[in-house]
Amino acid sequence: MTLDEILKEINKAETFVVLAHENPDGDAIGSSLGMCTFLKELGKNDVDVLFKEYPETFKFLPNFDMIKSEPSHEKYDMAIVVDCPNTDRVGKEYRKFIETAKVIVQFDHHLRNSMFGDYNVVNPVAPACAQILVSSFEYLKIDISKDVAICLLAGIITDTGGFRFNSTTTETFEYAAWCLSKGINVSKVYKEAMMTKTKSQFNAEKLALDRLKFFADDKITFTYITKKDIEELGIKPGELEGIAGIGVTIKDVEVAIFAREKEDGFKVSFRSNNIDVADICMLFGGGGHKLAAGCLIDADIEEVQKAVVSETMKHLK
Repeated sequence: MTLDEILKEINKAETFVVLAHENPDGDAIGSSLGMCTFLKELGKNDVDVLFKEYPETFKFLPNFDMIKSEPSHEKYDMAIVVDCPNTDRVGKEYRKFIETAKVIVQFDHHLRNSMFGDYNVVNPVAPACAQILVSSFEYLKIDISKDVAICLLAGIITDTGGFRFNSTTTETFEYAAWCLSKGINVSKVYKEAMMTKTKSQFNAEKLALDRLKFFADDKITFTYITKKDIEELGIKPGELEGIAGIGVTIKDVEVAIFAREKEDGFKVSFRSNNIDVADICMLFGGGGHKLAAGCLIDADIEEVQKAVVSETMKHLK
């Protein structure tokens, strides 16, 4: 079994780097810290969790201060990549550590995965990468500590939209119940992960709502944030993550689209109640999950809006 082989490789390795997709969300952060904490508890003390930018909203998680932007080594014995379907989505400054690692392990739940690891634990029906880690630890009969459990719980809560998305499974609730039985304050983790906002985050959401437009008989919403907005509002990394899902909370909306301006174009995030938005994003060189996907488009905001709304209209039922 792949998991047994991974554990053998972990036991042999001495230096580790844990990576995920850039601009990490709660699942990427929670899975990374959960894995890092597990390795530490196993006696592996040379572990780097690398992100160039990451949301401070998850600083309530155990070992959050272990995240760093600069590596400790030129090469690592093992690279563990979580919540990332291909190496292109890892920050470009860290991709070399995957290429040069002696062993590459990946845990992921994206549908279109390039299977780039020496060992690949991929389950596209899992609602979160963190839930894959839970089941992996359970298979290996590893006792999940309270610190690891909190990190993985945060990842599951965020990637299921607070247990709202259709991807949520019975195992999801069983794990939440298990966390409660271990004395973990699930309500507090939920509040910190889903409901707590900074002032700049609140102002960004307010601006995005003010700009929200409806299309296709109110079945599509579109909004955006520019680089100038980010600078003027003092928006920090990760503080725009929740905006993409706002539109699909409106009755009769099928697809919500949010565009955020970056240095190389607009990062466009799609959220849906039923439409396969991963198929739409693939047409623009992106991808993701059926109900949550994204792409990057190098154009001005008017062109971006026209292109993505037009294509989305073709996919409406």
